[in-house]
Amino acid sequence: MIVVATADFELYHEVVTALRERGVAFTTVEPGDDLPERATVLVRGTDDERTAPETGDVAVVEAEPGDPRAAVDAVAATLRDGEGRTVVGVDPGERPGIAVLEGDTVTAAFQVPAQRVAEVVRGEVADATSPLVRVGDGARLVGARLLDDLPEVAVELVDESGTTPYLGTGARGMGDVLAAVNIARREGERVDGREVEPTAGELTRIQDRSREQSETNRAIDADLARRVAAGDLSIEEALAEHADDTDAA
Repeated sequence: MIVVATADFELYHEVVTALRERGVAFTTVEPGDDLPERATVLVRGTDDERTAPETGDVAVVEAEPGDPRAAVDAVAATLRDGEGRTVVGVDPGERPGIAVLEGDTVTAAFQVPAQRVAEVVRGEVADATSPLVRVGDGARLVGARLLDDLPEVAVELVDESGTTPYLGTGARGMGDVLAAVNIARREGERVDGREVEPTAGELTRIQDRSREQSETNRAIDADLARRVAAGDLSIEEALAEHADDTDAA
């Protein structure tokens, strides 16, 4: 458990905001109060040493005002060095959700375009010891590309049925990220790759998306759609190539 304890109101606001933006679970205590039994990391200001609670075996991260990101990065690094294994859950799709867990703690969360998933995952596991990536088995094409892009990382394919929770008022858009958290916590089957041939329906959906994004309401052809499905081109790149071919004709 991450605990924030500082008498500096500005620093408190910066650190708490940064932790929330990263999707990191935490609690707060007043400076001088006892830490919760499950505390693993204490975040405090450099001027809080005299008023901070006794830390015992709890790791301490000292935050500088104006630089909360450094403190949050240090928290993540401290957790990676602990007993909790780094597990990254990915809910694949057009804008996949990504969740990074250190043990039971969610230390980071993202939602990015499909072509950026491998880049984000590699960045999050770069300093981790024996990291594990768990990928939902839906959105087959996106998942297959991710497996191909992460040959150096242990990957499990997870049954993602039931991983997307009910979203109440104000939680719109969080479904993919929360599903990624649940995927990260569910054991899967170790895989080294996934051969997926796009179906006619999947190619048609790619062509429909290209028409929606086209300024001239024109869809890319089936060959370009197949290259998009394979991850060789983004839809934007396929539209540009399609336009060049049309102009040349």
